[in-house]
Amino acid sequence: MTRHERWNALLELLADAGQLTVEETASRMGVSAATIRRDFDQLAQQQMLTRTRGGAVAQSVSYDLPLRYKSARHASEKQRIAAATAELAKPGSVIGLNGGTTTSEVARVLARRADLHADGAMPGITIVTNALNIGNELAVRPHVKIVLTGGVPRPQSYELTGPLATGIFDHVTLDVAILGVYGVAVDHGATCHNEGEADINRIMAERADQIIVVADGSKVGRRAFAKICDTARIDVLVTDSTVSQSAVDAFTEAGVKVIRT
Repeated sequence: MTRHERWNALLELLADAGQLTVEETASRMGVSAATIRRDFDQLAQQQMLTRTRGGAVAQSVSYDLPLRYKSARHASEKQRIAAATAELAKPGSVIGLNGGTTTSEVARVLARRADLHADGAMPGITIVTNALNIGNELAVRPHVKIVLTGGVPRPQSYELTGPLATGIFDHVTLDVAILGVYGVAVDHGATCHNEGEADINRIMAERADQIIVVADGSKVGRRAFAKICDTARIDVLVTDSTVSQSAVDAFTEAGVKVIRT
């Protein structure tokens, strides 16, 4: 396990438990206590946790980890979800993408799709996004037209938020909005942690003819603080095989098409 992977696992443990000791963490992760002490110290320097005598406690940021720490979590599931989602896109379409690890994977797969490499003057696909990392990655793809919103970036997700971000949607329409979420539940709809992100995600969804939510199994049935949209507004949920059949049936009964990868 690399240090990056170990930090991901450590922060996830801390987010679940709220408090960890050096000894129990070392035992659970199969490394030395000295390694865990160094990890705790280095993560505390980055304000990812609060160091205590003999351990660490979670800070609020631990429940909304920066994108660089989320990328390794459920990576294979997210790649399969991205591949299935990208297949739903039609050449020439205008697609809204919010920020997040799963939507970032969707963007990468879309950029590699051979049938979207238009030879003429028109782009193979247009992507409207408030995610700085997606804009940066796809700006060099000549067959992809990138429209990046304005706004103020959140370091946790690289998403631009605020009135400068939402204002662009007064001037554009979308064929489809592909939304990454923190949670999606039949009773609560699609949700995320931050109200600023929820605002732009909600407006993006309102401007789209179709809404696709992408969420690995750990997010299905979960809810967060800020609501993006009701379940009734979701057309397709693309998730993974860890989601139970009963959960699939509940979404299907609510009118959502579920694709399990």
